[in-house]
Amino acid sequence: MKKINLRALVVSALMGTVGFVLMVLEFGIPLVPNFIKFDVSELPALIASFAFGPLYGVMVCFIKNVLHLFITNTAGVGELANFLMGCFLVVPAGLIYRRKKGRGSALVGALIGSVAMGFACVLINYFITYPIYYKIMIPEEVILNAYRAILPAVNSIFESLLIFNLPFTTAKGIIVSLFCFLIYKKLSSILKR
Repeated sequence: MKKINLRALVVSALMGTVGFVLMVLEFGIPLVPNFIKFDVSELPALIASFAFGPLYGVMVCFIKNVLHLFITNTAGVGELANFLMGCFLVVPAGLIYRRKKGRGSALVGALIGSVAMGFACVLINYFITYPIYYKIMIPEEVILNAYRAILPAVNSIFESLLIFNLPFTTAKGIIVSLFCFLIYKKLSSILKR
């Protein structure tokens, strides 16, 4: 049986709290509907995934979203989507980095994770998030019209997700990865000490 790393658990809990704070500091971006917000809340999860392994990155994603439930305006649906998408970033990145530690494998893992998060965003929103919103919060036409306000030629939710959400979420993953590369080396010795 594998020993539980108490330090990794404590650090992950703290990183989950930092992720929650970063999640609250979200802001809108031009050229995407106003309900799509940018934040770097996956940064602590990616750091934990590199430092301790992908399970701890997932734990950070879980903690930040559970904390966000107390201030949600999405009935938990947004938090579920955020958790799942965060996992698609940190799990591949952490697994690739753990297999061969080094800047190169961390970069490859982060890029693969960013692309995976982008495609996961399309699938998660199309099959889970938006259908729940249609039933309990917002009609499909209202969501589609938010996309059409920016690009009137959009014909469907799926097309909207491909045009707007896929590049936005992939770029978000890449930006988070860049921030991680800037600070990880300095933090890793503190986190593991």
